[in-house]
Amino acid sequence: MSMFANHQNSLKMYNTMTADKQVFVPIEAGKVGMYVCGMTVYDYCHIGHARVMVAFDVIYRHLLSLGFEVKYVRNITDIDDKIINRANENGESIGELTARFITAMHEDADNLGCLRPTLEPKATEHIGEMQAIISTLMDKKHAYTKGGDVYYAVDSFEQYGKLSKRNLDEMQAGSRVDVADDKLNPFDFVLWKRAKAGEPAWASPWGDGRPGWHIECSAMSGCCLGETFDIHGGGHDLQFPHHENEIAQSEACTGKTYANNWLHVGFINVDGEKMSKSLGNFSTIKDVLAKFHGETVRFFILSSHYRSQVNFSDVALNESHTAISRLYHALKSAEGVGEIAPDHAIVQAEFAKGFADEFAQAMNDDFNTPKAVSVLFSVAGEVNRAIKAGDHEMAVQYGVLLKTLASNLGLLSVSASEFLQASLSDEGLSAEAIEALIAERQDAKANKDFARADQIRAELKEQGVELEDSRAGTTWRRV
Repeated sequence: MSMFANHQNSLKMYNTMTADKQVFVPIEAGKVGMYVCGMTVYDYCHIGHARVMVAFDVIYRHLLSLGFEVKYVRNITDIDDKIINRANENGESIGELTARFITAMHEDADNLGCLRPTLEPKATEHIGEMQAIISTLMDKKHAYTKGGDVYYAVDSFEQYGKLSKRNLDEMQAGSRVDVADDKLNPFDFVLWKRAKAGEPAWASPWGDGRPGWHIECSAMSGCCLGETFDIHGGGHDLQFPHHENEIAQSEACTGKTYANNWLHVGFINVDGEKMSKSLGNFSTIKDVLAKFHGETVRFFILSSHYRSQVNFSDVALNESHTAISRLYHALKSAEGVGEIAPDHAIVQAEFAKGFADEFAQAMNDDFNTPKAVSVLFSVAGEVNRAIKAGDHEMAVQYGVLLKTLASNLGLLSVSASEFLQASLSDEGLSAEAIEALIAERQDAKANKDFARADQIRAELKEQGVELEDSRAGTTWRRV
């Protein structure tokens, strides 16, 4: 039985299209099709990408915990102007470049504790489907050719702007964009680009060329999930024009609703400004993970609601490390008196029901991870109270509940000792050096050189390492 099967029918999510929370009703009972716009693989992913990865990973996990059979699709854009330019700059093939950064993307996602999507289609594998959509749009007079390119005519789709709540006439009136010689309207967007010398190209009815960016997602989502699916997601910045264009071309092609629910993740800001590569104020996931544990970064992301804006800084990540360490200290206490492993059945136990219901209700309220995290701290408090009271059996039970609920958020996935011993940065003593000093301290105690043993403890404490002696031996943690 799934963790929260009895809560499946009460899930609500904020739909950008309707601008309100709605009870989620899947197209097919018990099943969910979810498409999320993925990466353009020409560089390392930044912390903004991390937020989207983690947000939809948690949504995916919660849908599974409710008992849904989920097909989670996240595409990979492996042909694009930026990819072509970067490959040329590096003197490598496009295939070599994209393969390298797909591997890097997966390493980042793994280190953030993200599950792999069900499918990760690549744009270059769906050229035929893109061409089929373009042909249909041409036949239905929603697209036209100019100078070897194919454009979508936004004037032909009366509902253009319905997702982003923009009015095309007002946009045109206020636009300073000159109508290019080959476009009928400044907001018309390219579906197929004519081939340029030295660039990859595919044969098509309109001449050799390659697809525009927006058509890729319509083709890949349709191929993997059908003409209408349950959830479409991505970053807030994709609402316009990318998602708006997807809707226009998909619905004009099929005559059907493209996606029933639209979920968008808020921006990450740095010093009050949106983080972006164009502003140069971004940090790669790789660089952040060199300084902070993956679960610290994940906790930082989940401490804010996925739709909110959040400010990124080392100070905020240090605060997140301190906070999640509190959960790990409680878990360590429980591990010290019994075996702790996730057990989904325990959420149905009488002692756990109040916490489990509160957690499920938080997640069912548009995936409110800050409230869900607060439940984890309440359970951690119960662990600490049970330990203090000497009730080891109850401490273990609450420890199992803590780890089980946390697993739904992708947290507390490693042993407490492993996390607490992990370095916050490249500075300070290595784990090997600490273990060597502990061994030296044990030898000193065996030789009754207690002054040296005390000196080693003091030296380690100055380095931010706390020793804990017990009958089982000496363990350590960073403080």
